[in-house]
Parts: sequence; C-alpha cells; structure tokens
Amino acid sequence: MKKKNLNDFRKDINQIDSKIIELINKRGKASYEIGEIKKNRKQPIYSPDRESQVYARITSKNNGPIPDKSIEAVYREIMSACLSLEQPMTIAYLGPELTFTHQASIKKFGSSVKYLSCNSISDVFSEVEKKNADYGVVPIENSTEGAISHTLDMFVDSPLMICSEVHFPIKHSLLSKKVNMKAIKWVYSKSQVFGQCRKWIEKNIPQAKLREAASTAKAAEIAAKHDGAACIASEIAAKRYKLKVLSRSIEDSASNVTRFLIIGDHMSKSSGKDKTSVMFSVKDKPGVLHDLLSAFKGKGINLTKIESRPSKKKLWKYYFFIDMEGHIDNPKINKALKELEKKCHFLKVLGSYPKGI
Repeated sequence: MKKKNLNDFRKDINQIDSKIIELINKRGKASYEIGEIKKNRKQPIYSPDRESQVYARITSKNNGPIPDKSIEAVYREIMSACLSLEQPMTIAYLGPELTFTHQASIKKFGSSVKYLSCNSISDVFSEVEKKNADYGVVPIENSTEGAISHTLDMFVDSPLMICSEVHFPIKHSLLSKKVNMKAIKWVYSKSQVFGQCRKWIEKNIPQAKLREAASTAKAAEIAAKHDGAACIASEIAAKRYKLKVLSRSIEDSASNVTRFLIIGDHMSKSSGKDKTSVMFSVKDKPGVLHDLLSAFKGKGINLTKIESRPSKKKLWKYYFFIDMEGHIDNPKINKALKELEKKCHFLKVLGSYPKGI
C-alpha cells in the first residue's frame, strides 16, 4: 500500500472539514427548533444544566490526541453560535473590555452573543433586572484575596439568582512603554491585583508608587498615555494598548483563580453535579450558628464555603452566605433548608447551579 504524502493528508482534512461543517449546521438547525419550542413554552433559552451535561458527555467521548480543554473551547463556540440562532442573547459584565470578567464571560458564553460593558457590579445587576441583558457576569471570590464583598451585598435586596458559575485562572503581567523596570515611577491597577502581586512588586519594583485604577483595562489605558508609568494587567491588554510585556505571571500564587457568578432571573435545573448557595441572618443567641451548621453535618451535606457580611440595616447584625454541594431538589438539602428557615430571621436561596469548570 502506497504511503500517504502531504497532499493526501490535506485531501483527507478537506473531506473531514466538509463533514464537520455539515454536522455543525445540522446541530444549528436542531438548536433553532429547540429554541422555538422553548419560546412557545416560555422557557429560558440558556440552560446551564444542559450545558454542563454536554461538556461532560463530549469529554467522556474524547479519546485524543486533542486534550479535553481544547475540545471544550471548540464546543463553547459551537454552542455560542447555536444559542444565537435560538435567540439573540445579551450578557452584562463588569467592564470595560479586556478585564478578567470580560474574558471569563467569553469563556462561558463564547463570541457569538452580544456583550454589554458595565461600570460597576451594581450596574450589572441593574441591567439584568431591567431586562436590558439576559444574564450578568460578576466576580464573587478570588483564591488568594477572598470574597468580593460588593457582590455578596447585592444579593441582599436583588431578586436575581445564581444560574451558573465559571472559574477563570488569573495571570498578571507588568506592562509599560518603558523597557527598563528601574525607570518605572508609577504602577496602575486594581487594589485586589496589587494584593495578588504584593511580594513580586516589593522585590522587583520597590521604587514605584502604586496607584489604583477602576479596572486592569483602565490601568493599561493610563500606562499607554504616561511616560514612566506601568500597569499590571493581562497580556491581551498589552496588545490592545501597544505596551511592552516586561514580566509575565507576576502573581504571588501560581494557583490564582477567580470564581465568577452568572446571574439571571431563574433557577437552574439539576445537572447531576451542582451547588446550592443561600444567605441568612440568625437569631442572636449563644451557639445558634453552630446549631445551624451541625444540622447540615447531620444530613451529610458538604458545605464548601461560609462567609459573613455586616448588615447595613441594623448595627452588629450579620448576614451569612453558605455554598453547599448538591441541588435544592435533593430531599436532604430541601429538608435542611426548611429546618434552617425555622431558626433564622431571614433565609434566601440564591440558586442551585452546575459546578463551574
């Protein structure tokens, strides 16, 4: 049998590509029909539970050599295009463009949806509540700097729910028009970013004064306009604002990850691998928080996070935020929450949703 040459392999790829295009469009037609059914039933177009199941299924079918992450990235764009056929979607995010929230939004929804940049976390919630956006993307916690208090506070009065989540690895770079780091007089970035790069800054640019910017993208914009200035931002920002990358991956922790929430007006269905988030305020008496948490332990429910925030309505009163494994449809979780409600001044289920990837 004759050994295949370069042209033979290219012909094979052309035939495979033709089949792929045919199948993608076939998938798009099926998605459109699903969208019509959902519209008639007045169901949400975006289904986080179904999305999670699709990712799990395609990776289970993947035998290589292409890695799972690459397969997921390809399918992200396929599903994004299919969603746009079902119904045009708008995603509000904490902007401006090129922020990590923007990048996390694209990781979640792909490039075929419309994006709406917002100036603050409050604005993201507001745009979704006013129906100017179908969903919003907001940061909730960083693996090294902890919870984003503004996002937690918004859930106290907002009717919106957590529909999904996405984890995004954070890689910071020092960007500037200058070539020599010793010539840098000022460094612009967000306060949280300075916290994530504290040790590197002290060691490598101790002479630089730190100045806070509204976002890493805004920091890059400022650095591009001022001689002697630098910023800490993503490499994507370097390309946009024509800055030099003086040093890459300057974050103090190699496992620096930010968790982002997808907020909307409905509860997600069970995907099989879910989390439930709740907030509550407790009656003020000794040992009450311990009693509440032991109720979850007695039912074998794994709590993955607990955070407290001071109430802005009453002095020395606190709200508690809890994440747990499992969906609210699980009888054990449902029963635990009913017991919890009896012991609380206030209880609010923020959502049950697929675990992020």
